[in-house]
Parts: sequence; structure tokens; C-alpha cells
Amino acid sequence: MRILLVDDHDLFREGLKYLLPVLDDKVQYFEAGSLEAALAFADEDAPIDLVLLDYYLPGVNGLEALGKCRERFESATLVVLSGEEDARIIRSLVEHGAAGFIPKSSSREELISALKLVLAGGTYLPRIALGPLPVASRAGPGLGLGQGQESHSDIPMRLSRRQFEVLMKAVQGKSNKVIAKELEISDHTVKAHLSVAFKTLGVQNRTEAVYAAAKLGIQPGHVAHYSEAQSP
Repeated sequence: MRILLVDDHDLFREGLKYLLPVLDDKVQYFEAGSLEAALAFADEDAPIDLVLLDYYLPGVNGLEALGKCRERFESATLVVLSGEEDARIIRSLVEHGAAGFIPKSSSREELISALKLVLAGGTYLPRIALGPLPVASRAGPGLGLGQGQESHSDIPMRLSRRQFEVLMKAVQGKSNKVIAKELEISDHTVKAHLSVAFKTLGVQNRTEAVYAAAKLGIQPGHVAHYSEAQSP
């Protein structure tokens, strides 16, 4: 696992470096103090798997920085670490491809737990971002964000293995093109699987799917519960 931390505060980068071995002693850690320095890592032969990006970098808007990282590190999972705790900004970051958001005010335990979840392929969002979405009441059939009668474990089982795999990659912020490439399927098939997954969750787009998955505790590990008969 190759992790790139992009933050202009040396002390924060140094502190996080000491935490990463707790997650996995095989993690390779890289750091950059600016967006320009971070993008240079995209030219290396070995790809970056996870980018931990500060929202407030000097000389660049946070959404712009996220977009450039999304473009250059197209197969990487992007997570924003920031002192910003405005739910509207968090939602905007998710809409623009972030797979998670970790407030810098998080405790050591919360930070480690969040990073473990992300490294396992899941999505982490702070509690402030998990409130009901305005469109939840208009969502189609399925769980929806405003309903709580169904167990989260029931949702993955209502999808085929492939539909669930596509959904998990989508909530990690990966584009349809990247998902198609990684799973060796067509873009059209990706769209079809997402359509079914969104309908099952009772959401209408990727952003709502991220919130739903995080709120329900749906993680990539749920795929292990599938039988071979459920695979497409």
C-alpha cells in the first residue's frame, strides 16, 4: 500500500507518519507540502493507492486540488483531512470525488479507525456529514437515508456480487472508466450495475450512495457473504 500525504504543515505530516505503521507495517509513505509536489508522484512507475489531502493548501482551492489529484491519480482512493467541519463543504468534496473526509480534530483513535476503514476499501465520513439528505424523502424504492427499518446487512445481499463490487468502487470515488478497467467490464455495464445499486439503496447518485453506505456501515467485506450462485 503506497500512501501519499499532502499537507503544508510539517508537524502534521510527521505525526501521521508515526501512526501509519500501526495500520500496516508494509505501508509505504510519501509526503508533499504542496499540490505541485504531490502531482509529481503521479509520474512514478508504481502507482499511489491512497492520497490523504489537506483541504487548505497554499495557492489553490480545495476542490481544485481534489480535482487535479483525481485526474492524475485516477486509480487511487482520495481522502480529505482538514480542520474544516462544514457539512456543506464535506458534501461538496464527496460530490467531486473524495472517498472520505477525516476532520483534523479527530482523536488518535478516531483517526486510526478511519484510516483502517479506508485502507480496507471502505468510506469514512464524520458524524456531521451523516444527517438526512434533502432528497431522501424523494428517493425510490429501497432503504433510503431517512428509513431505518432494514438491517444494513440486508442491502448487500439484495445485490449481485458484481453489482456490490461496482458500488463499493463508486463510493470510493472511482470513475466509471476506472471501475470498468479494474473489473474488466464495459462502461455500459458499470452504469447498469450502479443503476440497480442506487435503486436498492434508495438513492439517486454517487454522493447519496456514499452517505448511505457510510451511515449503514456497508463495507467491502460484506462481499464475503455471497454464495457463488449470487455472482453474475
